[in-house]
Amino acid sequence: MKTKCGRAMALLVCLLLTGTLLNAQVVDPEEVVKRQATDRTNSGIERGVDEGFNQIEKGLGKLLGKKKQTAGEQNEEEAEAEASAETESGADEESRRPPSSVTPARQKLESASRYDFVPGDQVLFFEDFSQDGIGDFPALWTSNGSGEVKSVNIASGKWFHMNGEDAVYCFAKKIEFPDNFIIEFDIIPDGEYTDGITLTLYAENPEEPQELNSDLYPGTAGLHITIKKEGWETKGYASVDDAWLEGQAVRNPVLIEQVNHVIIWVQKRRVRIYHQGAKTLDVPTNIHAGMKFDRLRFSGWGAYSYPMISNFQITTASPDTRSKLLTEGKLVSYGISFDVNKAAVKPESYGTLKSIADVLQENPGVNLSIIGHTDSDGDDAANLDLSKRRAESVKNELIKTFGIEAARLETGGAGESQPLAANDTSANKAKNRRVEFIKK
Repeated sequence: MKTKCGRAMALLVCLLLTGTLLNAQVVDPEEVVKRQATDRTNSGIERGVDEGFNQIEKGLGKLLGKKKQTAGEQNEEEAEAEASAETESGADEESRRPPSSVTPARQKLESASRYDFVPGDQVLFFEDFSQDGIGDFPALWTSNGSGEVKSVNIASGKWFHMNGEDAVYCFAKKIEFPDNFIIEFDIIPDGEYTDGITLTLYAENPEEPQELNSDLYPGTAGLHITIKKEGWETKGYASVDDAWLEGQAVRNPVLIEQVNHVIIWVQKRRVRIYHQGAKTLDVPTNIHAGMKFDRLRFSGWGAYSYPMISNFQITTASPDTRSKLLTEGKLVSYGISFDVNKAAVKPESYGTLKSIADVLQENPGVNLSIIGHTDSDGDDAANLDLSKRRAESVKNELIKTFGIEAARLETGGAGESQPLAANDTSANKAKNRRVEFIKK
């Protein structure tokens, strides 16, 4: 016991002397001991005097001005990547986009294993209202109510505030939905949010083509997805007179006055909804047989919801990852997500990365190059650097989360130099923001 006490006192003296050399403020030794004991308790470290060296190291880090990691933050590798990203000017290709984190404490990738969907290799639609001025009604939408594009203090980018009472908000152009697709968007429910907001996918009646359809059940058939503060409801309809195909879930309701990232995966008749790091609803027969959607809208019938939406994206779903990598030798992915100006991989990327890891684990002779890409917004050098760091972050997750050998992976970044489409619209820019996996 005396030996351990002696070593502890020696370590304490060393710390105080080091603090003096660094011209740091010298605190009361008793307070230092108390703080170190608290730190050890909070971090679950109580493994003898040798672990005290780790605490001393952390103490020195504090004297040097290092930021202490709090509960709920990313792991050290992610935090390092994000700290590096914070040094950027903020003018990169995603500077207008809000973070998609839906909880104050972000989940790590390995905790999001129920994010099992894999977005495809084609962007069908993307809308972030970047082409619209603040205070204007968005140019690509129409409504029988009011609305305007706004900025908000809790997220970057532009947001469409649907603030009309008993109004519908329709995208003005047709979208030819395939049998298998994924819809993603960010939504901020207003503080007065009550009954909910409904996203409707429907088939336009060819005999009555309408740019704006305000019917309660528009088109020949469709799917209602109602987002409520207490849960979720889905309703597939073929006509008002036919039976509804319904689904309900109270798990993971939206968070009021926070950014919520919602994912809706449609596979023919099956509908799955993801939110807050997990699958929230899964209905195998939620859509009437033979349905082909070509229109979408938001509505708030008697709801007084007034939400704001942004970053609305539709992609084809579930590419044949094995065939793309093994036969074609290249996979273009839009299913790996990052926060604004940051390189840490977000939890909803789990399904995509797992599909790639499965191919690598089943084919030990296959090695990959991971290449990050951006659109043309912002500084060329900053975009190049961001693309490299994001590729490296993807590599680290494949190693750490899925056990892929580091020697099988190499990374690089192309920045904005290899666009797949002209950087002239929001949808085309979304096509250029991607991660590519190339068989070596």
